[in-house]
Amino acid sequence: MSSRLGRTQGSWRRMLIWFVWVALFLAVWCGLVFGQGWWDRVATHWPIAIAMAVGSYVAGSTPMGGGTVGFPVLVLLFEQPAEFGRQFSFLIQSIGMTSAAIYLICSGRAMAWRVMGWAACGSAATLVLTHYFLFPHVADTAVKLTFACIWGGFGLVTLVKLRELLAHHHAPTMDARSDMVLGLMGGAIGGVASGMTGVGIDMVIYTVLVLVYRADLRPAIATSVVLMAWNSIVGTTLCVVDGTIEPEVFSNWLAASPVVLFGAPIGAFMVARIPRGPTLVFVSVLCILQLVWTISRIGATTKLLLVVTAAVAGMNIVFHLMHAFGRRFRPDPGEEGMSLIDP
Repeated sequence: MSSRLGRTQGSWRRMLIWFVWVALFLAVWCGLVFGQGWWDRVATHWPIAIAMAVGSYVAGSTPMGGGTVGFPVLVLLFEQPAEFGRQFSFLIQSIGMTSAAIYLICSGRAMAWRVMGWAACGSAATLVLTHYFLFPHVADTAVKLTFACIWGGFGLVTLVKLRELLAHHHAPTMDARSDMVLGLMGGAIGGVASGMTGVGIDMVIYTVLVLVYRADLRPAIATSVVLMAWNSIVGTTLCVVDGTIEPEVFSNWLAASPVVLFGAPIGAFMVARIPRGPTLVFVSVLCILQLVWTISRIGATTKLLLVVTAAVAGMNIVFHLMHAFGRRFRPDPGEEGMSLIDP
């Protein structure tokens, strides 16, 4: 009895930082809403709060940031420009993903810390470069298609490889050199994706961990959540420094932020307690459906269909090569091939 009580008290002490974070944010939010008389903004934008209740849960329990729901809802359903969806993704994830990241760290979840550190460096650099030198010169439609193809391709490969992904139980780390190289490469690619759409580093690092490292899904998801929180903070900082945040984006953030403050940690809590398979199938189907939705909204011309098909096929070829490399590099017991590292 005493040992159980001690473990319970220890858990509460570890979670103290998360409770402090929640209290501080709610105090600031209440100050803005009631002190500035902005309750009308919150009441007017309640639909995005409802959407992000689902989005934040998905963000905390899968390798998909909250912007994966927020971006298509604002851009496709509410017909806002891609810049709105990108800004909102950064802002809302800087609360929801940060809240989930603090929860995961306080609860002592296993993560690929070394990979995460290198990926954080690489993604921050390319996100800044993309923000200033690439995104301003890309057409709005191209940004929408980039988002749709990235997540559509990810959803497809997850469905195809689901059984194998669920069977992996390797630790999410290898030797220091491999962690550095793969972390920097994955971070650099993910930073470009995040700079374009507001999300992406989470999916890229998760894919590296489960296809190349053949890591267990839970530490891979936890690592992706923390990295997406970091990229969201970097992206939000850039938007604030530039003074480019649209009033409508801020109003949507104001309405949805208290929801994601709790929704993402709830998702992170549940991922360790519910079957991973059904959750991944659900979000993979959502990824594919949003690709179809994007094409229908933009206009399904023959040229567009060919471009999208080529992009998604190209992504899945890359994913397949990564999986084949990981199988040779780090085989499970009984598989053919020799491991280049200690299991």
